[in-house]
Amino acid sequence: MRGSIAFRLAVGYGVLVAASMAALSVIVYVGTVGVFEHSIDNKIMTVEAHLADAWSAGGRVGLVREIDAQLHDLIDTDTEVVGLVDARGHVLSGNVGRWNGKLPQSGELAFGQMERNGTPVSVRFVAARLDDGSRLIVGRDLIELDAIRTVVERALLVSGAVSILLAFFGAQLFRSRLEARIGRIRRTTARIAAGELSSRIVVMGSDEFARLGDDINRMLDRIEALMEGVRHVSNSIAHDLRTPLSRVRSRLDRALQASADPHALVADARLAIEDIDSVISLFDKLLQIAALESGVRAGTFEKLDLAAIAHDMTELYEAAAEEQGIALTFSGAPTPIRGDRDLLASALASLIDNAIKYGRSGARVEVRVETADGVPALAVRDYGPGVPPADMDKITRRFYRVDQSRNLPGNGLGLSIVTAITQLHGGTLMLRPADPGFEASMVFPQA
Repeated sequence: MRGSIAFRLAVGYGVLVAASMAALSVIVYVGTVGVFEHSIDNKIMTVEAHLADAWSAGGRVGLVREIDAQLHDLIDTDTEVVGLVDARGHVLSGNVGRWNGKLPQSGELAFGQMERNGTPVSVRFVAARLDDGSRLIVGRDLIELDAIRTVVERALLVSGAVSILLAFFGAQLFRSRLEARIGRIRRTTARIAAGELSSRIVVMGSDEFARLGDDINRMLDRIEALMEGVRHVSNSIAHDLRTPLSRVRSRLDRALQASADPHALVADARLAIEDIDSVISLFDKLLQIAALESGVRAGTFEKLDLAAIAHDMTELYEAAAEEQGIALTFSGAPTPIRGDRDLLASALASLIDNAIKYGRSGARVEVRVETADGVPALAVRDYGPGVPPADMDKITRRFYRVDQSRNLPGNGLGLSIVTAITQLHGGTLMLRPADPGFEASMVFPQA
């Protein structure tokens, strides 16, 4: 568990909160105790400068008089320490008590211990050396500062302890919620791994986990659709292979029984070869789709006239359309496009072949090359019965056929190949019901 991302994030959260509280405590301490200390230092230096001026102006007598005035001005009387000592440390004037240790260098602020009213106290003071060897001592009793420091330190200690506890419980709550969200995703993926492909993540809210759940659910929908497609393809391949293979076997069996008749043997062998060719054609189309989806033919693209290709294919299929009693027409102006001529012709051939196959006898099939806002499109429309709405989203699947009875020739790969060719050219195959009939459009990017 210690290696989990939830644990590391929770620890990081706790460390961040603790560091933030430590930084805040330092700021509060400096902003209170530090400010008081700085104020005390300023007052000490101000008084020391004033008394030094009194020494310069009136000598020792003037300094003693000024010290006495300083101690009786009713300002900071309880904490003020001012005095004059001789070179041997005897107090000549002021309220200076006996101190511990040596006096600091002249003009340097220092902390020390001094007796006041028989009680040792902490003081902050400066000892300035005068011309006659005596020392002027100016300082402040730190009893108030120590009290403030004690209060601030105690408050910071209590707030720090409370903050650490809150950070700990907050990290645990953060970790538990994170693990719960991740746990729902893991349990769903475990069910899917066990074969429940219909399981989905319960999405709550609109945060990052909700968006991740939506993305995973869409991925699962896509995977389930692909699995369904694979099952459909497998069933269709089994069906489309079993029929010709069964015919091949029966014809070979009949040929063996009629081996005495050379003509019957030749006829059965020819029919068996045709069935095998249809199986080979089926696999060739599957390989063609795989090659198109891999993009291996994209390097052969060149500048082409889409209208010229459509015109040539229309002329090629005119005779086949006339045999079915269908009028095949073409309209369009020269339209430049980059692509593979053979692939585009193959895709258009599949669309025209479907239109003729499913078109109504006596009607027409239209082949159009259009350009809208610089976007070229190749459309084929028939006036037959059209495609049922329920089948509209399925007809581009491999082996899917609107004619489920499979009475009409074909294997359901035509539109799959057209889709792959269109996507290889960076375009989109648009299918829409017409009234009457059906229209398929290959919409390409601008040349």
